[in-house]
Amino acid sequence: MEIFDYDNILLLPRKCRVDSRSDCDASVQFGPHRFRLPVVPANMKTVVDESITEMLAREGFFYVMHRFDLDSLAYARAMRDKGLIVSLSVGVKPADHELVSQLAADGVGADYLTIDIAHGHAESVQRMIAHIKHQLPDTFVIAGNVGTPEAVIDLENWGADATKVGVGPGKVCITRLKTGFGTGGWQLSALKWCARVATKPIVADGGIRHHGDIAKSVRFGASMVMVGSLFAGHEESPGQTVEVDGKRYKEYYGSASDFNKGEYRHVEGKRILEPVKGKLPDTLREMQEDLQSSISYAGGTQLADLKRVNYVVLGGENAGEHLFM
Repeated sequence: MEIFDYDNILLLPRKCRVDSRSDCDASVQFGPHRFRLPVVPANMKTVVDESITEMLAREGFFYVMHRFDLDSLAYARAMRDKGLIVSLSVGVKPADHELVSQLAADGVGADYLTIDIAHGHAESVQRMIAHIKHQLPDTFVIAGNVGTPEAVIDLENWGADATKVGVGPGKVCITRLKTGFGTGGWQLSALKWCARVATKPIVADGGIRHHGDIAKSVRFGASMVMVGSLFAGHEESPGQTVEVDGKRYKEYYGSASDFNKGEYRHVEGKRILEPVKGKLPDTLREMQEDLQSSISYAGGTQLADLKRVNYVVLGGENAGEHLFM
């Protein structure tokens, strides 16, 4: 198989069919709801909090609330009371099983639950999917993270409604350095590999450095793209603000870092400083405009048209043009 990442790929334009790029529709149907963009901020403490997720939900964007130092049941109740969708993260420990049971018993439920562990191809994930489907059969379950077709097939067979692909490609993830495993450095190729066997939606998680990488992810099979560093560092971001040589930064750290865990055990993440980059709504607008431009370059009018474009691999012996996945 070809091995490449985002920087190795360029999509090839087709004849434009719209008079204005703003005529292109960048929205996506994902589970029971339609969202303005196929993009979701990473479910990390330095990326999203209660106020950001409320804003996203009100404005028609998908969100996944993180699961760290949070009363998830109270949070879900608050979102329900505001008439907003409930999208939570869960792990696979007894407390997570109990949370699912409480969501069901209280009638709060959840529209989306994301089983969010570093190595999602696990029997513990199989048990959690079964528990959610028993307690909350109408909830859309996203399970991950994984990096192989075998894992995607298993998670789908276990009952997941979508799989999250990406093992350690994120900017603050050091899984490949600590363990020798992962999709860091070839995340886009891994996405293509996994999408070939998927029969349900895929969430591409990690490795996004530029807005054009979102279009590339859709081209290679993603229905939704999870983005961390591009969303970290905004004025509203929950990370602590730090000033260095007169410039303002926001801290951004991985969920498997000691900064998030509160202790140095099984650490697979690190902390960096992201330059403060303005307001989050401005970035969301720019992302939407850039994705509309991508669709116009694809000769299309809607997001799915990105899947039909050719691409080139830059450099290497396998450089050349390719038509389909």
